[in-house]
Amino acid sequence: MVRHVVPGEYDFWVAPGGGVKGEESCEEAAAREVWEETGLRIRVGRLLYIEDLVDAKCRFVKFWFAAQLLGGSIDCTHPEAQAEHILEAAWLKPEQFLGKHVFPEVLIGRYFLDKQAGFPSVVRLPLRRMTV
Repeated sequence: MVRHVVPGEYDFWVAPGGGVKGEESCEEAAAREVWEETGLRIRVGRLLYIEDLVDAKCRFVKFWFAAQLLGGSIDCTHPEAQAEHILEAAWLKPEQFLGKHVFPEVLIGRYFLDKQAGFPSVVRLPLRRMTV
């Protein structure tokens, strides 16, 4: 998880991620974003969730993948992480989410149940309004 902070505006945790650049595949973009935001190298696995978001200007669709850690060490100093106001990255256990703003909410509860069940199918999350 990465923590985005702009004092007085927002402070939230989310799994690393971002946009696709050029002709990257979604999987290539996911691996690049994880490296830029956390310093970790991963192998992207299967698709777990599809998330629909809408705000006043646009509609976003996010794809959440499973991943395998290949190496690296947590480091949020990459210029892309700094540009996104990422101050911290960490492995969080379910009980560590208490008192934190976490997006999407599926990561607080359902994710751990889906993980125990072996992620039997891709889950399309309900459309929600983007608040940050």
